Amino acid sequence: MNMSDHRALLGLRPEDLDGVTIEELSEYLDRERTPPDPRIEASAGCQRALDALQRIGELSPLLLDADAAAEPPAQDSWVQGVLAGIALDVHAGRRIPIAVDSPAADAGITEGALRGLVRRAERAAPGTLIGKCTFVGDITEPTAPVRVAIELSVPYGAAIHAAADAVRQEIRSLVTTHTTVALTDVDIIVRDVQPVNPQTVENT
Repeated sequence: MNMSDHRALLGLRPEDLDGVTIEELSEYLDRERTPPDPRIEASAGCQRALDALQRIGELSPLLLDADAAAEPPAQDSWVQGVLAGIALDVHAGRRIPIAVDSPAADAGITEGALRGLVRRAERAAPGTLIGKCTFVGDITEPTAPVRVAIELSVPYGAAIHAAADAVRQEIRSLVTTHTTVALTDVDIIVRDVQPVNPQTVENT
């Protein structure tokens, strides 16, 4: 399965992207967003989709090939899990209120935007990838307790507990800094260890 096939698995439709197609976004990203397209740059959905496409591009060809060549084919491979997760980021989903001092203000973010925010935490542990991300609790109620639950893929050779802890702490920091969600805990399940390059092993 090549990179284009994995991009297609995002399953995004023009209505998710303010009329822009996933093919147009892919081409725009390949051109390094030059010249700037105001229609794309002004769309929150397109911005989250571009971030998703960049994440896919960061997956090395080795990992994509290893995932596609698995025998028997995995029913829920880690690559498919990551794709399914980032596709959800683009869908707006529920509206999450943000508490502000002014009673006249009405602030909030979308569920998709919050997932995108959580996904940034993988950068706290290079090589990790966040797949499924869910919110346990009523995120539409400002004071309701909420847990974030994610599935994590870690690179071969990484210290799993340390990587998970780093991602957990970063999620806490991002959510509490940018939202007023009453975050109580971050649950992490390490689903996969990304395959290692056989040539690397042979040369060590």
